[in-house]
Amino acid sequence: MPLYREWSVGHDSLAAIWKIDEPESFFVARTGVQPDIKNEKRRMEHLAGRFLLKHLKEDFPVLNIRPDDHDKPRIADNQYFFSISHSWPYVAAIVSPYHECGIDLQVWHERMTLLQHKYLSATEQALFNNDPKMLTMAWSAKEAAYKWQGMRGVEFIDHLVIESISAFPEKYYITIILNLMNPNRVLTVESHIEPYFSCAYVVDSQMIP
Repeated sequence: MPLYREWSVGHDSLAAIWKIDEPESFFVARTGVQPDIKNEKRRMEHLAGRFLLKHLKEDFPVLNIRPDDHDKPRIADNQYFFSISHSWPYVAAIVSPYHECGIDLQVWHERMTLLQHKYLSATEQALFNNDPKMLTMAWSAKEAAYKWQGMRGVEFIDHLVIESISAFPEKYYITIILNLMNPNRVLTVESHIEPYFSCAYVVDSQMIP
């Protein structure tokens, strides 16, 4: 069972990363999910994400996941708040009983240096020194913040502004200003650089009013 990592976030949230190395039948048997997705890789990622939610919370009702009006996945009455990310062959998930949350995982792509202008302002780009892994982590942090806030019509450069980055042993904290709310809000996104990917996540308890 290729569980890459599992950890607690704050006092009540759980997160995990899984490397997909099983046949499709493994995930179907453990979730009861039969997705109508023709692309095999996307279908496997979908199944593995649901499996990981049940791995974190055995009673997670994966068959009841539905998109809300902004296409953010939810379950009835927000029994759990959750977020899923996949970047083949890895899948990440975070679950919280009380707080909105967001997670994003991205495997390394050298082309991030060519794409950085699409999601980072010139000021933000200067924080990451043209380093492909740091730039990928910046993308993951903004994606995690985007998933946390859950609304459509978001421009990454205009609405999710990276104010600062702080390095600690084995992790980074990225401060993002959300220019989407009145007043603006500030999120602290915890981010990691792993051998094969970056991962970033945020829950409400990391939000600064």
